[in-house]
Amino acid sequence: MKPYSRVICLLTFCCCIAGTVAVCADTAAPAGATPVPTRSDNDAATRKGFDYFYNLEYDKAIREFEPAQQAHPDDPFAVNHLLSGVIFKELLRIGALDTEAYAGDTFLDKRAAPLDPKVRERVKQLTDQSLALSQARLDKNPNDVDALYARGITRGLRATYMGIAEKTWFAALRSALAARHDHERVLELDPKYLDAKVVVGTHLYIVGSLSWPAKVAASVVGISGSKQKGLDDLREAVAGAHSEVADDAKIVLALFLRREQKYDEALKVVASMQAAFSRNFLVAAEYAHLMNAAGHGQDAIAAYRKVLAGCHSNAYSYCHIEVPAYGLGEALRGQHEFADAAEAYDLAANSGKDIELRQKATLAAGQMYDMLEKRDTALEKYRAVIAENSGSPSADLARRYMKQAYKSP
Repeated sequence: MKPYSRVICLLTFCCCIAGTVAVCADTAAPAGATPVPTRSDNDAATRKGFDYFYNLEYDKAIREFEPAQQAHPDDPFAVNHLLSGVIFKELLRIGALDTEAYAGDTFLDKRAAPLDPKVRERVKQLTDQSLALSQARLDKNPNDVDALYARGITRGLRATYMGIAEKTWFAALRSALAARHDHERVLELDPKYLDAKVVVGTHLYIVGSLSWPAKVAASVVGISGSKQKGLDDLREAVAGAHSEVADDAKIVLALFLRREQKYDEALKVVASMQAAFSRNFLVAAEYAHLMNAAGHGQDAIAAYRKVLAGCHSNAYSYCHIEVPAYGLGEALRGQHEFADAAEAYDLAANSGKDIELRQKATLAAGQMYDMLEKRDTALEKYRAVIAENSGSPSADLARRYMKQAYKSP
């Protein structure tokens, strides 16, 4: 991928993650400002909606956000809450919310999943509605920080949907950058408006993480970054932003800390999220991912098995078993428990609808059977990988292992 193209993809991803981040848009207005934004601390339906939202119960969240929005028809914050529920329900449906997928760059090339045209139309309608409400306020007062913040959130959510769901990177990039500019302006007008540091900090970290050629390409279009400043902004948001935005900041901060291999801090962040969102299997799976990445193999195995048990006992509001199953396979493989790893990979392959993950899991199962010297079973797995999609990278590896048995590096 050319450097400039990578800038486009990663900068869009900034706002896609910041969509998870700033989706709540629950900020307080400065003293004396009117009208007051609809927030979970001043609206019961919104408060219930966010409890459902962070536990992946998006249908229930939407049912709470809709009457809140109807009760406050002129408030872009209320519209943004509903928009976030609609978008993230669709992202969950297409399997786009597992943070493990974003630990590397493979998500950039992942094929777009079929989207619901009714959802696409509703996203457009709500986006246009929120932008119009924010702009009407800004036409009266260009320095209305709440309106600027709300517009930035809407633009970030639009970038989320365009980038992660539709894979329209150029259009998403424009919206992502506009979101950053709105929130930078908010911080110029009110440096204590810490909620705005989530989008800005996310962008700063991502740009600061780019390779030197990509940074040069970014600087040409006026995009600057700093990994350390980005992390510091996110930490400030976690500590001082309003509760929902602080929770969003934790999601991004934990992901970036994992990329920086700051596992101890990341584990503390995610542990606090587990306590708050006990019905969210993705948070529980993320804790297991972190344990494995940190080299705590046996603890990771126990954590993955706990997630799987929760999935089977309906402890979570929603569960994709293939996510913890594949992670368990990886953790067991790292501990050289090849038979159990093969079983976990088989479970992942047989449980998921995502073709790429199913191929990866089936290929990994074949590798484990080769390690166990069960060549016939390994060959069966490799043939299944090729039959699924003969042109994929996993299929290329399967063909190699059909010629020569896999050996652990």
